[in-house]
Amino acid sequence: MTGAAQDHREVAGQFAEFTGGVNDWDAPSPVAGWRARDVVGHLTQWFPAFLESGTGIVLPTGPSVTTDPVGAWAHHAAAVQSVLDDPATSTRTLTNPHLGTMPLEQAIANIYTGDVFLHTWDLARATGQQVALDPARCSAMLAGMEQMDEVLRSSGQYGPKVAVPDDADPQTRLMGFIGRDPLAWQ
Repeated sequence: MTGAAQDHREVAGQFAEFTGGVNDWDAPSPVAGWRARDVVGHLTQWFPAFLESGTGIVLPTGPSVTTDPVGAWAHHAAAVQSVLDDPATSTRTLTNPHLGTMPLEQAIANIYTGDVFLHTWDLARATGQQVALDPARCSAMLAGMEQMDEVLRSSGQYGPKVAVPDDADPQTRLMGFIGRDPLAWQ
């Protein structure tokens, strides 16, 4: 098993734990205009098209997020995991007009698994669950994202930075950087 495969297993597994704790799938989330269900919908909808267009790999369709968000996530995460667990994945590449060509494992780890990690906080907070994301990963992601601040903001994928105390923990600093108001969602 590769590092990308194990990383996804852990991050997707933590997200799955939070899906199991949701009592109200229509609860508002920290992402403006999204409900808890939309967080799962985002992750299960954008990645299959991205993967297919960049590699030709088609993930199997699973349950609908509308009627079964927990099942939709479980199915989707298992499908992505099977791609990462396939020994042939280590030699495959993904080509994207905005990103160029990169190893498939790297694309999944950096783009998709990172997105799941960030949205774990959104789902947990939307549904009143406490979340403690890995502080080392939060710090590493923040350091990498700060170097691309202007590009990230201009992409429209991140809101304006939210000020947090200078002595805030890595999770709070990361969430503020990507445009969440972590103090309002405690």
